[in-house]
Parts: sequence; C-alpha cells; structure tokens
Amino acid sequence: MGGCFYEEQAEPFFQETVAVDMQPLYERFLQYVPQGQPILDAGCGSGRDALAFKRLGYPVHAFDASTALAAKASDLLGQPVEVQRFQEFAGGTEYAGIWACASLLHVAETDLPDAFSKLWQALLAGGVLYCSFKYGDSERCKDGRHFTDANEARFGQWTGDLPALSQSIYWITEDRRPERTEQWLNALLFKAGV
Repeated sequence: MGGCFYEEQAEPFFQETVAVDMQPLYERFLQYVPQGQPILDAGCGSGRDALAFKRLGYPVHAFDASTALAAKASDLLGQPVEVQRFQEFAGGTEYAGIWACASLLHVAETDLPDAFSKLWQALLAGGVLYCSFKYGDSERCKDGRHFTDANEARFGQWTGDLPALSQSIYWITEDRRPERTEQWLNALLFKAGV
C-alpha cells in the first residue's frame, strides 16, 4: 500500500527522512537487543535506521515494498535490500530485534494481525519488536498512501494473540521532523525467552 507514491516520490522522501535524528528511539529499542545480534529493519524506507544499527555493530537485514526506496537504501547501506511487502515476508526465526518504524501503518487494518504474526515468527525467543503508528483510531488514504492509525486498544487487538508475548510497552512521541506535528504511538513487544 502506498507503493506508487514511494516509487514516484522516492528521492524527495529519501531526502526528507534520511537525516532525521532517531537516537532516542534507538536507545529505547537497543537496550533490549544484545550487541552483535541480528536485527531486521522491516519496511526500511531510506535505510537510515538500518545504517545506524549497522554502524553500531549489529548484523542488519532490511526490506521495503518500494523498489525505488530499496535501491536507495541498498546504496546507503552498502548491502542488498530486499523488495517485498509485509504480506510476502516469510523469514525464519533468526532476529533478536525487529524494527518496523512507521512502516506497518501502511498495511490495511484487516491484514495487520497476519503481518504481526509473520514478523513474530522471525523473532528469536527473548527478542523484541519495535513499531510505530500515527496515533489515532482510523484508516484512511492520503496523498496516494494508505494509513492505519493506532491507539493502545487497537494495537492490543492486532497483537493480543501472539504466542509467548510476555510484555507490551507503549509510549507516545511527537514527530521527529521539526515541521511535523503528528503524535506517534510507539510499541515494544517482548517475546518470552526459552
């Protein structure tokens, strides 16, 4: 969803997002991912976050639904970025951390439980999944992109049946881009250890 937008607007989107400072979110996430353990950047966009994790010594795998953005992210990362949608993802159980920053929000609400389930299957026992959605309770199309907003209750409906979900932590942040005023629901989902 929103693939056409990102194909046509890949360069401006890349330029608008690649330098945004996400350090506070990285710190919240990485405190639960042991150094050197693999991270999946699911819906990586510009590749900004995958590059930050790679520079910190984490092995990173990334994918994005947009061919144009995946190519830009691949150039930035210096490694291949797969082109696939959440609905097509079928990774094995191999990641200590999964990062889905502002990406799952492009999945239709009816498809979100399945998208979460597929990511969850790729998360190692004891691992953590981070994701973020624009805060709200609606689903809409804007500027050729589909958005599914989330609040704590909606999020719980999509993730409540994940096996071995031991804890969910939510917090709300302002948009990290200075010209934006949206609020974001951030979530960390923890998978029980063995």
